[in-house]
Amino acid sequence: MEVIYKLFLKAVIISSFVFIMMVVIEYINVQSKGVWQKYFKGNKFKQYIIASLLGAIPGCLGAFTIVALFSHRMVSFGALVTAMIATSGDEAFVMFAMFPKQALLLTFLLFALGILAGYLTDKFYKPANLLNNKSNHKFELHSEKDCLCFQKNIIWSNIIHPSFYRLSLSVGILALIIGLLTGAFVKDAELWIRITLLFTFLLALFILITVPNHFLKEHIWKHIVKVHLPRIFLWVFGVLLIMHFLTIYINLESWISNNIFIVLLVAVVAGFIPESGPHLVFVTLFASGTIPFSILLANSISQDGHGMLPLLAESKKGFAIVKLINILYAFAIGGIGLFFGF
Repeated sequence: MEVIYKLFLKAVIISSFVFIMMVVIEYINVQSKGVWQKYFKGNKFKQYIIASLLGAIPGCLGAFTIVALFSHRMVSFGALVTAMIATSGDEAFVMFAMFPKQALLLTFLLFALGILAGYLTDKFYKPANLLNNKSNHKFELHSEKDCLCFQKNIIWSNIIHPSFYRLSLSVGILALIIGLLTGAFVKDAELWIRITLLFTFLLALFILITVPNHFLKEHIWKHIVKVHLPRIFLWVFGVLLIMHFLTIYINLESWISNNIFIVLLVAVVAGFIPESGPHLVFVTLFASGTIPFSILLANSISQDGHGMLPLLAESKKGFAIVKLINILYAFAIGGIGLFFGF
């Protein structure tokens, strides 16, 4: 029971980090009010760079944006491939919580590989009839007055008369700040990691105190807390439990080292699953040192969280083609990585 409790606590901490990063990303998105859209006008190389940047944003935001733009024929098919290679879905949050240095390196690699893949795709493949009608999927920007995230005149009222959502979420983040300062968790982390986490926690607390009730309820509570957070926690806790019991009954490291190309095959083919959770298996395996970086890279190339779900609803053919292209790139990069031993 003690082991299960420790795993449960670890899952809570990881999920809390993920939640805070998602709050910050959501806040930045609403504050920007979609000004990025004007930068898509121009040559395709500009599209690849911006698509890769959006894909590199942790979570589904960037991927959903590119699918919406592709559905409205504002970006090329290659730009769509670029974004789906660059994105890691919700796993990106978890990776930055578990191994920030490697996660940063992975993000840079996916960014560069996505641009190259997008260029090669547009150069050698010209898909036809992927979209029969213009999509009605639009990226929701919430331009109404209630979504002005920073309003000085409501801050004092938010502090003195906090809603249930504001009070409960603020107390939770304060608990994380106290735990960080007292060394209750990540006490062995490097100083720059602890400082970065403290800054991020304080920024999230500032957001929770200053945003209007609309943003707090619609964007944070209904979207992040009710939709993303339970699923992320259950997957993280479930994967940690499975990995724990597997290591008890199976010499997992030995099996993987003797069947490394089978593991690569599974990691890449798993990219067909349009969901973030299953890929946490490979994140956890890498964090424990069981699989090499190249396997994690290959899995990250082939999967895109649930960022492709809007395209699946719009064009099953388009969904399948993007997945197949990404899997081919993942096999190639993962195989090269294993050959050179990284």
